[in-house]
Formats: sequence, C-alpha cells, structure tokens
Amino acid sequence: MLLCFSSYKDWLVPLNQGDTLVEDALLSLRALGAPQEEIPLIVRLLENPDYQIPGLTLFHGAVDLATHDYIHILLGRGLMPKDEAFTIGFTMGSTNEVGLLEEELFCTINRLLYPKLYRFGPEEIAIFKDAVQLGRMSLCQPLNQVNFNDFAHSTISGMRTALGVEEDLLKAYYAIEAKRYPQAKESERLMNTWQHDDEAIKGLKH
Repeated sequence: MLLCFSSYKDWLVPLNQGDTLVEDALLSLRALGAPQEEIPLIVRLLENPDYQIPGLTLFHGAVDLATHDYIHILLGRGLMPKDEAFTIGFTMGSTNEVGLLEEELFCTINRLLYPKLYRFGPEEIAIFKDAVQLGRMSLCQPLNQVNFNDFAHSTISGMRTALGVEEDLLKAYYAIEAKRYPQAKESERLMNTWQHDDEAIKGLKH
C-alpha cells in the first residue's frame, strides 16, 4: 500500500493502522526525511552511536538514523517535536539503564546546547520524561539493540508483538497526552483514529 504525505508535519502511521507493512511506512517516511548530514553535529554526537567515541556512552539508547525511523513507526509517532520527545524518551527508557541523573542531564543539554529546531520546550520535556518511564515499564526488548531490518516485511502490529511493545500501554498514554495538550497537533491526532473506531463500535451495538 502506497502511503503519501505532503509534509513531515502530516506524516503519521497511527497505532490502529498496525496492519500496514513496515516497509511501506518506512518508504513514506524516507520520502520526506532530511539527509543525515543536515542533522546538527551536537544531535548526532549525543543520539547516534556512529558519531560517538568507542567505549564512551553519555546516554543509553543511542541509535542510528535508520533505527530511529523504525522506532517512530513502531511507536505510532509522527515527526513533530512532541513525537520526537516521546520516541527518544521511550527508546532510552527501554534500555532499563537510564537513571534520573542521566534523564536530567539529557534535558539540560537539549535545552542549552541543541539548535532551536531540535530543542524541547517544557511540554516536550514532560513528554520525554513520561516516555522514559513508559519505556522502563514496558516489557519490550531494549530498542537500541534490535535489528529492525528483520521486520521490514512484517506488519507494524507484528513487529510490536515480536518486540513486546504493548499497544494498550501506548494507547492509554496517548489518550492522556491528547487531553493534556489538545492544542498540539501531534498530541491531539494520536487518538483521532482510535476515537473513530470506538464510535463505530458503539454504533454497531445500538
């Protein structure tokens, strides 16, 4: 199935579209993506293991750009600031190695050193911290250790099941996020498709 999006702000394969093939979602994302060399150096140094000094780990959960793309798809998140905050936070939390000090250090460096486009505001910081906690709570595999290429021909739901990512856990949090930030497009749209499904189910019962 060909997925087409006019802008990175519109890109999203939501949780309830888990029957979408991973490779189709990935193709639609990469059709919009910026080349790796356009990502600021400070971001690459801290978030991409390909740019880090061997043996020196400042933050657990660092992944390369290709893996990061897969994790957006896995978690049903788009490409806007709150989506990035959640994706990074959940990835870090899934390692079960991120303590409070590391969490706060990342937030401080992001706030003070990241370029404006990549910097988290107070709402994004809150979502990032929530996501770290959710990653810890989840029984999923550490996402930074997964070879996602193995799932290219799987459905998104199949990939979630194989990795132990609980859709119900994500859905419950996304409902909370949507209520907290109804003015934010990336938060509000998380539950739109689920609400439509729920309304359809209610309609069938009457």
